[in-house]
Amino acid sequence: MTDLAPSQTAPMPIARHMRAICVLGLPLIGSNLAQMLLNVTDTVMVGWYGVEALAALVLGSSYFFSLFMLGNGVALAVMGRVSASLGAGDEVQARRDTRMGIWVSVLYGVAVLPLTWHSATVLGWLGQTPEIAALAQEYLRVLGFALAPALSMMVLRSYLSAHERTQVLLWITLGAVVLNAAINWLLIFGNLGAPEMGVRGAAIASLSVTCLSLVAQAIYAARAPGLRHIALFSRFWRPDWETLWSVVRMGVPVGLTSVAEGSMFQASALMMGWVGTIELAAHGIALEITTVVFMIHVGLSNVATVRAGRAHGARDSRRLRDGALVVVSLSLGVGLLAMAGFFAFGAPLSKLFLDADNPATPQIVVFAARFLMVAALFQLFDLMQVMALGLLRGVQDTRVPMWMAVLSYWLIGIPMSYVLAFPLGFGGVGLWFGLVIGLACAGALMMTRFWRGPWLAPM
Repeated sequence: MTDLAPSQTAPMPIARHMRAICVLGLPLIGSNLAQMLLNVTDTVMVGWYGVEALAALVLGSSYFFSLFMLGNGVALAVMGRVSASLGAGDEVQARRDTRMGIWVSVLYGVAVLPLTWHSATVLGWLGQTPEIAALAQEYLRVLGFALAPALSMMVLRSYLSAHERTQVLLWITLGAVVLNAAINWLLIFGNLGAPEMGVRGAAIASLSVTCLSLVAQAIYAARAPGLRHIALFSRFWRPDWETLWSVVRMGVPVGLTSVAEGSMFQASALMMGWVGTIELAAHGIALEITTVVFMIHVGLSNVATVRAGRAHGARDSRRLRDGALVVVSLSLGVGLLAMAGFFAFGAPLSKLFLDADNPATPQIVVFAARFLMVAALFQLFDLMQVMALGLLRGVQDTRVPMWMAVLSYWLIGIPMSYVLAFPLGFGGVGLWFGLVIGLACAGALMMTRFWRGPWLAPM
């Protein structure tokens, strides 16, 4: 019997939970960090190119990420659904969910293209300077075409994660990091006779790498031993409307939950633009650093979804409870280490993103270090909410967490960021304290939701 087989009479020892989580989670964490390294590479290399280009990249990436997060709800829903289906021994339903998840991702990616093509208008409405908004639009007019393949890639990533095929995801993503850096070097700066394209070159690199990564994952999912018999892409063109709408019904709340959280951070970027260009550049650097750590928690959250989904599908509440305790404890340990690191090394980490000869660099570093000190305070709250969401997706509970996110981020976090920054006069640091308050509310509500849920009662 595998460690995921249903058994209420033979609980898994904590050591086996730890081993199973590490075997599944370390490659996922590594691939998440590598995925984040793609964005860090863009930020570092564009930061070397110029401060205005960096500010445009921060705005453009925030804009794109808002659209991506809504669509990515489908991929996260697929992870929970496929994990539960495999826990129940139903590979056919796992295939149906994955196929229709890709269908929805492509349709969504095409539908929102006009929002990226005309993004300067939207950014202008949001109070950004015309020069930075135009430069961000130049970036987004290329990157917008990466949305459909990026979301399809995330669906396949969820499918492979549910099958516990995570090592291949790590290697594909590491290859993407190297290729992205090489294309950036050519196209941002115009090396080796390539055209000097600045921020637009970074967008072309991201689009190219996304498409190649999607192809690599699709080939593996279709041909790998142990997966080939599922015939994931056989008659892929045939619709399965019942499953498609089921995926949409579960995926939309997940996506809106992500948007609710992400919009708080994106709104903070927009408001930071009102504070000043130097502060906006520092904000982008601080977010990149904190997001690197957050990717570890996201990896553990994905592990939580897979493990919880398998246990829930097998109707094993004891295994669900024990596994949740172990994975949350691991995330807590990472959070404590990150807190210490942000306090001790904020300034040196910030300097890595900037050209030492740029006269604006000292000012940016000072602001970024301050923001990271505040970020250290919200580490515990951030990991609480992301781990709770991973566990809740595993038991396919998505609608109530969505409303908790809306309350915490839109009705508490964003207003508090504005009030602290402008009426109360705390500026950029006040913006970051608003993030702390929103995350604290979400973490408390969602953790309470999971631990008091009916899925932990004996089945």
